[in-house]
Amino acid sequence: MTRRRFIGIATGLGALAAGFGRAFGRPQAIPYRTLGRTGARVSIVGIGGYHLAVPGGPSERDAIEIVRTALDNGVNFLDNSWDYNLGESERRMGKALRDGYREKAFLMTKVDGRTRVQMDWQLDESLKRLQTDHVDLLQIHEVIRDTDPDRVFGPGGAIEGLLAARKAGKTRFIGFTGHKSPAIHLKMLHTAFAHGFTFDTVQMPLNVMDAHYDSFEKQVLPVLLEHDIGAIAMKPFGDNFILHSRTVWPIEALHYAMNLPVGVVVTGCDFMVWLEQALEAARSFRPLTAEQVARLLARTEQAAQHGQYEYYKTRDTFDGTSRNLEWLG
Repeated sequence: MTRRRFIGIATGLGALAAGFGRAFGRPQAIPYRTLGRTGARVSIVGIGGYHLAVPGGPSERDAIEIVRTALDNGVNFLDNSWDYNLGESERRMGKALRDGYREKAFLMTKVDGRTRVQMDWQLDESLKRLQTDHVDLLQIHEVIRDTDPDRVFGPGGAIEGLLAARKAGKTRFIGFTGHKSPAIHLKMLHTAFAHGFTFDTVQMPLNVMDAHYDSFEKQVLPVLLEHDIGAIAMKPFGDNFILHSRTVWPIEALHYAMNLPVGVVVTGCDFMVWLEQALEAARSFRPLTAEQVARLLARTEQAAQHGQYEYYKTRDTFDGTSRNLEWLG
């Protein structure tokens, strides 16, 4: 079964379920949650910016339509990064946010700079592309090296620029992201605490296979909850590799991530059908029972054992900054 056929069947099942829901008067609104200590209310599902300009993906016109359709349907969390597709993802999102759409969005982007100078320059570039004077959330991207925390919090480090950007009104909140290792996330958090700083948000992979292997869910999520730091889930499909295991359906994978104590689940929607799938997953989500969670984890346990479907942990395929060290400064 091809990926498109596999996901297409699941999307069709989701649409059928939606039809039954409407027939019986089920609410169709997108649920919102509070994003930790920020106090901001964000949609349970968010749109991943990378996929808006991925090679072989949507045209500019289609990308704009995806963003605007999401916002019109109650999704307000938008994800992006300075380096996504050499800036094209931000440029397309900026065009989508014209004509009053910026006011509907909780806009997040990321910078790679580990120095203040590099971070300042990247943020200004991002704001120009996004056609706005501020983002709601600015995150340090790809914290995947053991040296990253010390660089960010060292003399002349990115944290100086982030704090200055917040003071200047260029961002409301500050966070960081990474996909490699829970240990590195924990070092970043504890380095911040040692400097008297608490991040507003942290973004990380959270999915049905992460729970079994070098788990962000088990190691990092409890620390975020303890400090009221907003948790942002990403890679609910493991960039679709988890779906290749044929152990879980797309709606199930999204519902598992939504069932965790996170503010938002970010998913890539490079075509309108994937946006429709994400919207249906959000609208149909109900808290899973312990038995439902146990069944999902039992089905995925064997496939997840060695991280073979979580390539962002076990390979360098997703490590864009490692191939472009100049981005770090």
